Amino acid sequence: MKHVLTALLLTATAAGAQDFAEGSEANSWGLIGEEKAFFEARVVDLACELTGDCPEDCGAGARQLGLVRAADDQLVMVLKNGQPVFSGAVVDLLPFCGMDVEVDGLLVNEEDWTGIATKFYQVQRIRELPDGEWTRANRFTTAWEEEFPDAAGEGPWFRRDPRINALIERDGYLGLGQEADAAFIEDWF
Repeated sequence: MKHVLTALLLTATAAGAQDFAEGSEANSWGLIGEEKAFFEARVVDLACELTGDCPEDCGAGARQLGLVRAADDQLVMVLKNGQPVFSGAVVDLLPFCGMDVEVDGLLVNEEDWTGIATKFYQVQRIRELPDGEWTRANRFTTAWEEEFPDAAGEGPWFRRDPRINALIERDGYLGLGQEADAAFIEDWF
């Protein structure tokens, strides 16, 4: 695992070394250290790229996906789609698994502020090369509602997600068990 994390940090750091803002139509989010980034890439299964464990269809949505940028062969971590909710980009990237694409979005992070020498990518739109139609990277909420129709209700999706609620039930909010949660809540609230 240490080698995987090192590889991710090295590649993501190198990804932030060039300016890919030319041609970008990405919307600014006012994030610390954000840079517009428009480039060609291949959509990849990150675990496959780093370990050689390569299931079909990039893991069918069960794995983190990323981009291998064509200009410099750098592996770029894609952590977010274009929606203003706490969601990833796997749903948006999965239809393009193994394809050459063009993406537009934001590279984000400021090493001086966070102490982390890494830029992550927030994809806002994607299209298959050479001449595919642009697709906005905002499919998470729709796909989530289709997968969990019984989780409808008020409040953010993650408070109603049955997978998250099952983990909290099993491991507590801190991931240390219900007893640790009770002690923490007693001490802090």
